[in-house]
Amino acid sequence: MILKKISVLNYKNIAQAELEFSPKMNCFIGRNGEGKTNLLDAVYFLSFCKSATNSIDSQNIRHGEDFFMLQGEYEHESGEVEDVYCGLKRKQKKRFKRNKKEYRRLSEHIGLIPLVMVSPADADLISGGSEERRRFMDMVIVQYDPDYLHALVRYNNALQQRNVLLKLEEEPDEELMRLWEEMMAKEGTKIYEKRKAYVEEFIPVFQDFYGRISEGKERVGLHYLSHGQRGDLLEVIRRDRVKDRIMGYSLHGVHNDELEMTLGDFPIKREGSQGQNKTYLIALKLAQFDFLRRTGSSTTPLLLLDDIFDKLDAGRVEQIVKLVSGEQFGQIFVTDTNRDHLDGILAKTDKDYKLFRVESGKIEG
Repeated sequence: MILKKISVLNYKNIAQAELEFSPKMNCFIGRNGEGKTNLLDAVYFLSFCKSATNSIDSQNIRHGEDFFMLQGEYEHESGEVEDVYCGLKRKQKKRFKRNKKEYRRLSEHIGLIPLVMVSPADADLISGGSEERRRFMDMVIVQYDPDYLHALVRYNNALQQRNVLLKLEEEPDEELMRLWEEMMAKEGTKIYEKRKAYVEEFIPVFQDFYGRISEGKERVGLHYLSHGQRGDLLEVIRRDRVKDRIMGYSLHGVHNDELEMTLGDFPIKREGSQGQNKTYLIALKLAQFDFLRRTGSSTTPLLLLDDIFDKLDAGRVEQIVKLVSGEQFGQIFVTDTNRDHLDGILAKTDKDYKLFRVESGKIEG
C-alpha cells in the first residue's frame, strides 16, 4: 500500500497541508514541537480511525477552529486507488468514508491500510502496565483478523457486565452471572488462542531483528502469560467468584494477559540501558511490520518512524538504516531533528525519496 497524497486541515498545529509523497522514503526534518509528529499522526489516524497520541478526538482539532479534516489517496500494489476521508466537527460524530461511501461501523475500516508506527511513546511498552503490552498484541492481530476485533468487543462487554454484577450489594442473579461468564470464556478462549499463535510466530522474527541491530551483542526474549494456560477458561473464571465479589471486579480472564519482556534472563524493565530498551522497542515494531507484511491483507504496511535514533550509538543507527532501506520495507515516513541521520538513510538507498521541512505546523517539500 502506498499513500500518494494527503490533505490536512486544522489537525493539531497543522492549519493546512497538501502533500504528495514518494512511494519509498519520505523524510521530515525540523526542531521539536514544530509538527513532524502531528503529520505522522494524521497518517496514523487514516489507518486506525483515531490518533496515536490523544484518544479524545475533539482535542485533535486545531486551537480556535471548529473542525478538522483528513483525506488520503492510496494506491494498492495492483494499481487500484482508495480514497479515505475523515472529518470531525466539535460536538458532532466523527465521519469516515472510503471512496466517498460512509462506513456504518469504524471497525469495518481497520486493516484496510495496515500501518506500523515506531515512536518515543513506545517506551510505555516496557515501563508501563500490562494493558500496554496487550494493546501491542491486539493492534497487530486486528489488522489481519476481523473476527479478533469482534471477539475483543464481546469479551470486554461481558467483562463489564460481570463486574457490574460483582459490585452489587445483594447477591447477583445466578443465571445472569453464568451468562456473562460463559460469554467471557467463549470469547476469551478465542482471544487466548489467537494471541498464543501470534506470539509463537512473532518471537523468532523479533529476536532476529534485535540480533541484527545489536550485531548479536545481547540475547532477548518474549513470554506470553495468560489465565488461558491454566485449563478450561470458564472454570478458571468461576473458581474465585467469592473473591471477585469481595474485590468488586473479575480477577481472572484474558484481560489480565501479560507479555513478559526479557534481556538475558531478567526483565528488561529492570536490566536494560536506554540504548538496549530503544533497540528492543524498534526490533518489536520491525517484527510487527514483518508479521503484518506476511500475514495481513496481501499488502505491504506503511512504516512510520518518529524520532527513533535518539539514545542509540552510531553502530545501531547504521544497522537500522540498513534494515529499513531494504527491499522488504515499502513506503516509509521518518522524522528527525538531526539532518545527519536522514542524510545517512538517503545515502544508503537508491530508491526515490522526498525531504520535507517542518516549522510551526507548516510543511514544505
